[in-house]
Amino acid sequence: MNDTFLLALAMIPALVIAIVCHEVAHGWAALMLGDPTAKERRRLTLNPIRHVDPVGTLLVPGGLALAGMPVFGWAKPVPVDYRRLRDPRTGMMLVAAAGPLTNLVLAALGAVVLGLTARFASGPLDGALGYFVVTAQLFILINIFLALFNLLPIPPFDGSHILEGLLPRRAAMVYDRLRPLGFPLVFVLLVAVPYLFPGSGIVENVVAPPVDWLEGNYMRLAAFVAGA
Repeated sequence: MNDTFLLALAMIPALVIAIVCHEVAHGWAALMLGDPTAKERRRLTLNPIRHVDPVGTLLVPGGLALAGMPVFGWAKPVPVDYRRLRDPRTGMMLVAAAGPLTNLVLAALGAVVLGLTARFASGPLDGALGYFVVTAQLFILINIFLALFNLLPIPPFDGSHILEGLLPRRAAMVYDRLRPLGFPLVFVLLVAVPYLFPGSGIVENVVAPPVDWLEGNYMRLAAFVAGA
């Protein structure tokens, strides 16, 4: 079977779990901070059908993976009404941070599972077990990348809500006016600029270095659990 196809096949469950848990974390954080909107709309569920965006969760990341480009994606955003939060300004920061934090926790769990698999495997890590190992490694990497990518302070990413909460109120109001330009801005910064000026991409220069650093630390955690 084609290696690229197997890679995409391993990536899909890892990506779906990472994205769904990311979105559900937003909803649970909002609920704990006073906004039950996600609960009312039945989005506090791990059922991927209620979260998966066929384009953003499957087609776009799958196409990027096949093209050898950095993989990112999105799900249907969990609805959050900042007006129902007990403290809208701080609450939105915490709700936004819940998604990336959840992904970093999932990456740690993935590292532990990977280490336990290596520790107690009774044979070579190939066949079905090898597929599981590749999926676990991708799960760790995808969660790290999703966490750090979403922390970019560009609307509509989670980092934009965190930055807005940290800015003085007047500056935050000015920054909020950028939100309607969010997706065009993302396209320009993440697609057009790297295409026109190779080597100048935000992903490779801003996101990739901390992703590599964190991945190395998670792999060390897996090696520790494996007893290596």
